[in-house]
Amino acid sequence: MSDELKHECGIALIRLLKPLEFYKQKYGSAFYGVNKMYLMMEKQHNRGQDGAGFASIKLNTRPGERYISRVRSVAQQPIQDVFSQINQRISQEFQNHPEYLNDVAAQKRYIPYIGEVLLGHVRYGTFGKNSVESVHPFIRQNNWMHRNLIVAGNFNMTNVSELFNNLVDLGQHPKEKADTITIMEKIGHFLDDAVAKIYKDLKNEGYGKNECSPLIAKRLNIAKILKRSSKNWDGGYAMAGLIGHGDSFVLRDPAGIRPAFYYQDDEIVVVASERPVIQTVFNVPFEDVHELPPGHAIITKKSGKTKIHQVLKPLERKACSFERIYFSRGSDAEIYQERKKLGSLLMPKVLEAINDDTKNTVFSYIPNTAETSFYGMIESVEDFLNAQKTKAILKGKRALSEEKVTSILSERPRIEKIAIKDAKLRTFITEDSSRDDLVAHVYDVTYGVIKPTDNLVIIDDSIVRGTTLKKSIIKMLDRLHPKKIVVVSSAPQIRYPDCYGIDMANLDSLIAFRAMLELLKEKDKYQLIDEVYHKCKAQTELEDSVVKNFVKDLYSEFSDEEISDKISELICDDDIKAEVKTIFQSVENLHLACPNNLGDWYFTGNYPTVGGNRVVNKAFINFYEGNKERAY
Repeated sequence: MSDELKHECGIALIRLLKPLEFYKQKYGSAFYGVNKMYLMMEKQHNRGQDGAGFASIKLNTRPGERYISRVRSVAQQPIQDVFSQINQRISQEFQNHPEYLNDVAAQKRYIPYIGEVLLGHVRYGTFGKNSVESVHPFIRQNNWMHRNLIVAGNFNMTNVSELFNNLVDLGQHPKEKADTITIMEKIGHFLDDAVAKIYKDLKNEGYGKNECSPLIAKRLNIAKILKRSSKNWDGGYAMAGLIGHGDSFVLRDPAGIRPAFYYQDDEIVVVASERPVIQTVFNVPFEDVHELPPGHAIITKKSGKTKIHQVLKPLERKACSFERIYFSRGSDAEIYQERKKLGSLLMPKVLEAINDDTKNTVFSYIPNTAETSFYGMIESVEDFLNAQKTKAILKGKRALSEEKVTSILSERPRIEKIAIKDAKLRTFITEDSSRDDLVAHVYDVTYGVIKPTDNLVIIDDSIVRGTTLKKSIIKMLDRLHPKKIVVVSSAPQIRYPDCYGIDMANLDSLIAFRAMLELLKEKDKYQLIDEVYHKCKAQTELEDSVVKNFVKDLYSEFSDEEISDKISELICDDDIKAEVKTIFQSVENLHLACPNNLGDWYFTGNYPTVGGNRVVNKAFINFYEGNKERAY
C-alpha cells in the first residue's frame, strides 16, 4: 500500500496443557511457551508496529507468590524490546541463582514470565495515543485470584459512549472513556458478580472460606459471563482474556469482522489473528488450523478442558475483505490465491486502457504487498498474449517461416521493477514546500527501461488517500517519460470510513470522497451536501437500528468511472506530462475473488452492525462542520 494506513491489532494466546517439566524434557526448555509467543508476535508484526505487550499466568501457585507477569513497550522495535526485557530478567535470575538452571519447579516459582497461560498483543496507535498506558494487555487487579482479569483485543466498538454510560448506570466510575477500558470493566463487573454468587452458594453448602477458591475456579461459567458482558457490544472484535486462576478465552464478533484462528492438540491450545502464524510457529498443516466461528468463544478452563461455545447469535458473515487485500500476510494459502485472482480480474479494464497494446506496455507494482496481485495480473496478460499468438499462427494462409513463428512466440509481457521504496529516507522537515520535495523522493525508480512510446501499468493493492501517489509516485514515474501511466488498484474505491479497527475515520481524507465533492461542484449539485447534512443531523437522536447511511446518496449521482477519472486528475499536479488513468476493482469482482470474506462497508457503505450507519453520518457531520474529532 503506497499510502501509510495504520490498522487493527494482532493477538496471540497460548495455553500449555502439560506441566512445564514436560516441555523442558521434550523441547529442552521450560520457557517453551515464552519462545513460541515471541515467534507468534513477530510473525504478526505486520499487524502492529507501534506497541507490543505480553502477559502470563502461573497455575497453582501458593499464596504470597507472584502469579501474574506483564511487560509492555512502545519502543521503536516494541516486540524485540518486550522480549529483551524478559530475557534480561531471566538471565539475571539465573546469574544470581545458578541452581535454578535445572530446577523447573524453582523456575516457575521464582522467575517471572514463565507460566502455562500466555497472552501477546501487537498494535498500532491509530488515534495519537501511543503511550505505554494505551498498550495491551490491560490488567484489572484484585486480591481475589478469580477476579483478576487480563484483556487484549483486536477491536473497535462503535458505541463506546453507550457502553461507558452502562458502566456508570451500574454504579461504577470508569477512569477513562476508551473502548478497551469499558470492555474490560464490563467483563470485570459480571466476573465479580459470578464469583460473588458462587462464593455465596458454596458458603450455603457448608464449605469453609479456604475451601471455596478451587471450587470457584471449577464452577465459573466463562461463556455466561461473556454473554452477559457482550450483550450490547457493537463493533468488530477478537477479544482475548485471562482470568487470574488460569481460565482463558477468545471471543469473536457475531459478524466475523475481525479474524481469529485456533489450533489444539494434547500439548497446547493456541489462538492467533492469522492462520499462517500458527502453521509456521507450530509446524502444523493448513487443515488442522480452524477459524473461530463468528459469535463464538474458545474457552479453556484451568483444568485444560477446551470447548467452543456460542456466546452471541451469529449475524450475516461479513469478514473484513481488507484482510484478504492487504492486512494479513499473503503466505496464507487461501489469501495468496485470492490476491492473485484480484489481479487477474482487473486485466480486461487494463487491456482496454492500453488498447491491447502489450508490446508497448511495461507492467510493474508498487512494493510490496501488491506483488501477489501483480502475479495474477501478469498471468492474465500471458493468457491474452497466448490467445493472440494462436490467432496469428492460425490465420496464416501459407506456412509461416521459422523466423516468423519464433517472432510470434517470443512476445511476452514486459515486466520490470520500476518503483523501489527508499526505507532509509525520512521527511524530517515540516515546512510544507521543502517537505513536499523530500516526499517526492521516498520512492526511487528504475531508469532506462521505459520508452516515450510506452504505457506504464503499475498496480497497488489499494488507494486510500492518494497522498503518496500525488506527492511521490506519480512524480517519480513521470520522470521516466512514459506516454501513459495506468495506476491499478486491486481494491475498489474506498468511499466510507471504517469503524471496526482500521485508521480510516475521516471522510475528507479519502480521495474517492474528495473526487465526489469535486464532481458535485462541477455539475452544480453541491447543494446536495447541505441536504445530506440536515438528514444526518436529523438522525442523531434516533436508535441505531433505524439510522440510514445518507452519504450513499451523494455517490449515487455519479458512475464508478466518473469518480475514477476525477481521482486521476486529483493525483496529478499540473506539471505531470504523461496521461494518467486510474482503474479500480469492482465490488462484484472483489466478492468473486474473496467469496468467504464479504465485509465491504468501506467500499459500499453497507455496514455489518447497526452502529456503522451512525458512524458514517457522524463522520459526514464532522466533515461538514469542520470537526477533526473521532466519529465513534
